Amino acid sequence: MIYYAMISPVEIRELIRKQEITGPTAGMSKGFAQANLVILKKEHAFDFLLFCQRNPKPCPLLDVTEPGSFHPSKIAKDADIRKDIPKYRIYKDGVYTEEVTDITEYWEDDMVGFLLGCSFTFETPMLENGIPIRHIEENCNVPMYKTNIQCEKAGMFEGPTVVSMRPMTPEDAIRAIQITTNLPGVHGAPIHIGDPSQIGIQDISKPDFGDAVTIKEGEVPVFWACGVTPQAVAMQSKPSIMITHAPGHMFISDLKDRELSML
Repeated sequence: MIYYAMISPVEIRELIRKQEITGPTAGMSKGFAQANLVILKKEHAFDFLLFCQRNPKPCPLLDVTEPGSFHPSKIAKDADIRKDIPKYRIYKDGVYTEEVTDITEYWEDDMVGFLLGCSFTFETPMLENGIPIRHIEENCNVPMYKTNIQCEKAGMFEGPTVVSMRPMTPEDAIRAIQITTNLPGVHGAPIHIGDPSQIGIQDISKPDFGDAVTIKEGEVPVFWACGVTPQAVAMQSKPSIMITHAPGHMFISDLKDRELSML
């Protein structure tokens, strides 16, 4: 992972396209923004655009493709969202049906791609400030949980907010809040700190997506709104088809982290 940290987004996407990288992308292309992906047919695109506008914490928009275009030209001109993510998930009528490494055969001429900011992006400034990131240390995927925090409905789309969790000392949590508040394009500040049951998480050792990580004595769980939220929303709202990234397997853009900072 340390090796991948220093490789450019273009090179990483090429390795993904060749399926030489098929795992989670945390820590890759240090200094560049990573993105969640949602692909829908045009008939559902306006409702989802409105959903993102009404729910900017879990769904901060970085780019939207033209109908039928698989090039996210605003954030990565030469990229192809059908091939440049390590793993994709296919949801049909709200049911998760399979995970694939290439979605070319599923692509239709009226599909629209939505690229949403990802919390992996703010891990670089955290690490630079001496805040350890447990899932990177343990070489696994970030833990993600469905919560009892409901998103604001838009058209057909409704459902629970999903959060990602990173355990930290209280001192590091305060610094993490300061860092991420200035990055609203990648979820901004945490939405909850401490007792998981207050947001509907009954067992923190059993994430709904990703992997469990060690929470050490004296640490508190810190929760950020997560771009996997649309997957939970798909299960509840049941669009005919929704294609997403597999949790933790992100699109790596050409956008620099600092371009998303409010500072």
